[in-house]
Amino acid sequence: MKLKRFKEIALDGTVRQNPTFRLVLGTCPTLALTTAAINCLGMGLAVTVVLVCSNVIISLLRNVIPDKVRIPCFIVIIATFVTLIRMLLEAYVYTLYNALGIFLPLIVVNCIILGRAESFASHNPVGESALDGLFMGIGFTVAITLMAIVREVLGSGKLFGVTLWENFKIEFFTNPAGAFLTFGLFIAIFNVCYNAVERKLKKDAAHKAAIQTVDGDKQEA
Repeated sequence: MKLKRFKEIALDGTVRQNPTFRLVLGTCPTLALTTAAINCLGMGLAVTVVLVCSNVIISLLRNVIPDKVRIPCFIVIIATFVTLIRMLLEAYVYTLYNALGIFLPLIVVNCIILGRAESFASHNPVGESALDGLFMGIGFTVAITLMAIVREVLGSGKLFGVTLWENFKIEFFTNPAGAFLTFGLFIAIFNVCYNAVERKLKKDAAHKAAIQTVDGDKQEA
């Protein structure tokens, strides 16, 4: 795989098509679980594993699965890996399993996973599909963990379950309204920064192209 293609997949998953802040997918766990950063790390890791594994299998079977039943087949594949993750967490990390609750089995219908299976894994080679799942998972994990850090610190005075202070707590950030406000602010900040960088890159590219044109004209003259 060429380095350029690797960079494209990495940037798409973490920035350009960030599933949380750009595509606004997986909203339910984003709003519900971001009261505790450790829970978000666990959910992000589970989603990443399912993304990578399901993308690989779907890519391998992309020429075998009939188009008419591709969505049911994708769901069966995804559900298999989600079930395995659930069993492992229940057996070895029961505290996290209990904290994630209903949102763990709901990974099966997570729009991020099904969307990548449909739009990427079913049309691309195994290696690229695995990387797409990895970086999409990283983008999702980083996004929800950042939100959780803000809500946990401001709402409960803790960080990853460790008490930072007792006296200063804004309980608003622990309720649903605080989740929506935090989510909206993160989306706004992320997109403002993203658009500013995009404009700068386009301006620099246009300036470079103009200089090359002028140099070319001078050489012809």
